[in-house]
Order: sequence, then C-alpha cells, then structure tokens
Amino acid sequence: MIEKQESVIVFASRPTVLFGAAVGGKAEKEGPCAKEFDFCYDNDDINCKTWEQAEAALQKEAMQRVLQKAKLPPQSVDVLFSGDLLDQCVASSVAAKELKIPMAGLYGACSTFALGLCMAGLFTESQAAKTAIVCASSHFCSAEKQFRFPLEYGSQRPPTTQRTATAAGAVLVGHAKSGCCIEAAMIGTIQDLGITDAANMGAAMAPVDVKIEP
Repeated sequence: MIEKQESVIVFASRPTVLFGAAVGGKAEKEGPCAKEFDFCYDNDDINCKTWEQAEAALQKEAMQRVLQKAKLPPQSVDVLFSGDLLDQCVASSVAAKELKIPMAGLYGACSTFALGLCMAGLFTESQAAKTAIVCASSHFCSAEKQFRFPLEYGSQRPPTTQRTATAAGAVLVGHAKSGCCIEAAMIGTIQDLGITDAANMGAAMAPVDVKIEP
C-alpha cells in the first residue's frame, strides 16, 4: 500500500534492488572509481560510428549485464524506465528497441536515475509490474555536442565546467526478503537559484532543501 506523507511517498512493500550493473568509458577506467564498474571500455566511441550510438551501446551493455546476473531473458521484465541527456531520449530508445522491453522514457537530467527508481517503486508497489529495470546514461562527447560545443569545434572549456561521465547504470527492481530497498520517494518542485554560468551545471543542480519530519 502506498502511503503519502505530505510530499513524501512511502512504499510499504519496500521494493528491492535485486541486481545492478554499471559500465563506463576510457576516463572512467582510468579514474578513482574504476573498480566500482562492472566493465569499462578502452575508448569512448564504444566501437560505434557516432557518440549517440555509443551511449545507446552503454545502456544496452549495462542492462544485459543486469539480466545476466538475474538469469532472466529481456521479455520477462515488465517495464523499463530509462533516460539519457539527448533529444527525445534517443540513446534509451535505441537500446530498448534492441532488447524489446516495454519502455517509458524519462528525462530528468541528473535526476533521471532517481526518478526511474521512484517510478519503479510505484509500479512494483502497486503491482502494476512484478519487475522493472531502471537505466540511465550519459556520454561526455554527446553531452558536449548537445549542451555546449562539439569537441571538433575546439572551444576552450571554462574552469567551472564539469566533465560529464561516459557511463551507464542499470538495476532490476522487484521484491525480495532482503537487499537494498526503496523505502520512500519525493518528487520536488523546480527551484531557480539564479545560477547564470551555463558551464557550471553542478551548481544549478546539486543544492537541495529538504526537511522530512520523522
């Protein structure tokens, strides 16, 4: 039963993250969090012709690894909540098309994965789905092309500019007696913090003001 406490949704059945996987690119392989990934590629093109295809390949790889861990075929998953940073979630759409899993595309920028977990919690809590996959991705090169300048342009990046990860993460959500649970979720309101530096996306997205009474 879903219980709503002001703006917080509490999941009584405690939907569980059953399996998870993460894949990354070259910078991730060379970075301090390399051991946290299931697999990292030696190049950022992920053996694809375009950056957009590369991001779709990252998503597909992450989801396939989750399915392998769960020992489940794609058709056994009820719904997929996935998103990326591209127009019309094109990377997610291509990956979902190949896996043939019913998909609901999400676009929440940096909050996409959290939004996916919220939706997976709602669907499994209400028994609209027995299992759901949540997946999100980004690609440094496709994000630069989308939000700043194509790398081929050769523009200088300001010191405040963050580097978008070239990676994808996926989890399978269902119900189990133990494991990491989705206990509650909250969908917040839009806040304008007055950040005018378009390169400093982290400053605009990171702050949050939440007060939840026990």
